[in-house]
Amino acid sequence: MRPFEQIVTEYGPMVLRVVRAVVGPADAEDAWSETFLAALKAYPRLPGDANVEAWLVTIAHRKAIDAARASARRPVAAADLPDRPATSGRPEDWDGDLWDALRRLPGRQRQAVAYHHLAGLPYQEIASILGGTADAARRAAADGIRNLRRTYAGAAGPAPAGTAGGDAR
Repeated sequence: MRPFEQIVTEYGPMVLRVVRAVVGPADAEDAWSETFLAALKAYPRLPGDANVEAWLVTIAHRKAIDAARASARRPVAAADLPDRPATSGRPEDWDGDLWDALRRLPGRQRQAVAYHHLAGLPYQEIASILGGTADAARRAAADGIRNLRRTYAGAAGPAPAGTAGGDAR
């Protein structure tokens, strides 16, 4: 087995992108940390032929659910709001409109888009994480991309090849 540090180095950025898309930028780093703490504990028992990427996304999915539940229980402070929204911050390469568009997607669509288009998982793996069939995961991702194209103000023109519909991984 490879050293766990190599696993973190190789898959850490992908896991962070996934949890950012699923739970939002505020809770992403905590979910990322929790994912790799849980993975570190379970790594010695991981079969040698296991798909490490799918295994980590499965753990991240569960930690994202935990983070969403915890976030729903926390009170929301609303004092001293800024006059206008910030134009920088986490995630660094997203503007606020993209996160807003992702956040407005139904949960299953948001997760399918994140797991397929950010993590690169095939639909069969997504189906095993979310439950259901590969066709249902493909449909959720396609619907999510269609909704993003319709609602995201930053979208200009058609998306690059392989981002929806025809990509049957």
